[in-house]
Amino acid sequence: MQIHDMNWGQVEEYLKRDDRCVVPLGSTEQHAYLRLTVDKILAERMAVESAEPFGIPVFPVLSYGITPYFTGYPGTVSLRTTTYLAIIRDILDGLRAQGFRRILFINGHGGNSPAGNYAVEWMADNPDTTVRFHNWWNAPKTTAKCKEIDAVGSHASWMENFPWTRLPDSDMPTTAKDMISIPLLVTMAPDAVREYLGDGNFGGLYQRPDEDMLAIWDVAVAETREQLTENW
Repeated sequence: MQIHDMNWGQVEEYLKRDDRCVVPLGSTEQHAYLRLTVDKILAERMAVESAEPFGIPVFPVLSYGITPYFTGYPGTVSLRTTTYLAIIRDILDGLRAQGFRRILFINGHGGNSPAGNYAVEWMADNPDTTVRFHNWWNAPKTTAKCKEIDAVGSHASWMENFPWTRLPDSDMPTTAKDMISIPLLVTMAPDAVREYLGDGNFGGLYQRPDEDMLAIWDVAVAETREQLTENW
């Protein structure tokens, strides 16, 4: 259940029987022909579907992340790392103060990885609370399913092209794009990144059949549910 469908009294009653919650993390950045909010959409949907069978509350998604390399593309908004980690700290402090003791961050954006490292540091100061940081898209079973379907894919390619992330009026190329060099990309300033990437796809086909994508999604949901139930 989502927090926006609950009132404070219902949360208080929930905390009498369970101490788990989920916080999705996304970003607002270029995804070639897909929606600018792909990472937000996927993280939030993954959180809701994963938590639903257990009645675990899902907090609103943090829709902005760390993505300075894409700021040459209109619509991309990046937070400084210090700002982002301060927000993560305040979220964790607030959840712990209210009684949540098992917190799962479901992350949809690779640039947010500093939050995972920070969570370990935060737990050292708050040993009564467990925080998990789950990159849903590159978890082992999900990665294996993606590779089974197509070994070539990355940011803004078919791998992120789900029925709920594509735009109805945005026509995509039908040919595959050669993979770019990520080690080279990370040395570039934003304007150079845009010149190098062009449309923003890192490489691979732009779209695969929905049957393939839904098969990946089912594996990812099942794998994420394990984060909510195993060894807590």
